[in-house]
Amino acid sequence: QVQLVESGGGSVQAGGSLRLSCAASGYTVRAYCMAWFRQAPGKEREGVATIKLTGVTGYADSVKGRFTISQDNAKKILYLQMNSLKPEDTAMYYCGADLRPWASGACAYNYWGQGTQVTVSS
Repeated sequence: QVQLVESGGGSVQAGGSLRLSCAASGYTVRAYCMAWFRQAPGKEREGVATIKLTGVTGYADSVKGRFTISQDNAKKILYLQMNSLKPEDTAMYYCGADLRPWASGACAYNYWGQGTQVTVSS
């Protein structure tokens, strides 16, 4: 049974930093894509950062230069280092995994964690 468990959220002041973790278990193949998403109250879920099997990363414009996605493949842990946090970063943060067999092309996430809350105060 695939499980994704996020941790590391919390409350910080603007300008502060947090590191989110997503511990994955229940599968043996490497994910084609792993990503962080977020959803603020009243808004749709949006992609924040992606890392593909090749190591290529991508970021939403709103977080470029402030957030860094990385992963420990051996431990199956996905990270999101968030620096220079802003109040508009306040949201529930989710990790997603694309574990489709023989995946190619665009990422398509078929497993999700339960989320971890990030609150940034001004």
